[in-house]
Amino acid sequence: MNELAMLMEQIPALVYVIATVVGVLVGSFLNVVIYRLPIMMERDWKRECSEYFPEANLKTEDEVFNLVLPRSRCPECGHLIGSTENIPIISWLIQKGRCKHCSCKISKRYPFIELLTGILSFTVAYFIPFGWPLLFALLFTWVLVSLTFIDFDTMLLPDQLTLPLLWFGLLININGSFIGLTDAVLGAAFGYLSLWSIYWIFKLVTGKEGMGYGDFKLLAALGAWFGWQALPLVILISSLAGAIIGIGLIVASKDKKSKPMPFGPYLAIAGWVYLVYGDVINQFYYSLVL
Repeated sequence: MNELAMLMEQIPALVYVIATVVGVLVGSFLNVVIYRLPIMMERDWKRECSEYFPEANLKTEDEVFNLVLPRSRCPECGHLIGSTENIPIISWLIQKGRCKHCSCKISKRYPFIELLTGILSFTVAYFIPFGWPLLFALLFTWVLVSLTFIDFDTMLLPDQLTLPLLWFGLLININGSFIGLTDAVLGAAFGYLSLWSIYWIFKLVTGKEGMGYGDFKLLAALGAWFGWQALPLVILISSLAGAIIGIGLIVASKDKKSKPMPFGPYLAIAGWVYLVYGDVINQFYYSLVL
């Protein structure tokens, strides 16, 4: 293990290649998580509701459905996806974005998420030296990718992802991987309470809900990873990202009607930007303020 660590430190390019390849492979799995986890949650909710309120006669699914089973298949013809058809990015390109069996179009988003995860993983490996912090940062990145696309699709930030991210952030900072433990605990608390307070103020004033509880938990997780000091910049970056991307989506959309927009993806973007460029942003920010 020590020899491997020394080799990685001596040949940084090897770390970049491994991180990128692993990132692409993980991106393929994230496609499964992004699609299946919300369905799993919905089925669990229906099952629980049917148990508590049998008079509602809710229809529940008996089929085993998780991140492993059933096997991936074409939604159009039911063709089971073989191993040679499931090679990240490459299979999609070889098959020209279509099912091998029925020629049904396969969404471009699958190779996009695989490529995006690979690029983000490479960037993290480039900026963070080889060691445990790099592994933690990669896990952090992969969870944020999942949360971003799930929130875009469903307006949900699953507890199955946000809560482990929060607790893991506190655990790794026991030894100060990214910030001291006291700052991490305060970051988790202030992260949750800040958005929770805004939520209730907005609701009392307008009678409407401006955001969901998943946003509170995600900001708490970011605070657990980077400390309370990071929260102002994370909120600022997420607000800027939300404004820029939100306006772009509205302009590009054919439907100009006002629709609710998820805030989680922009928090995730801000958290990842802070992970990679936090020191540079802090120096620039405080040079302007002081």
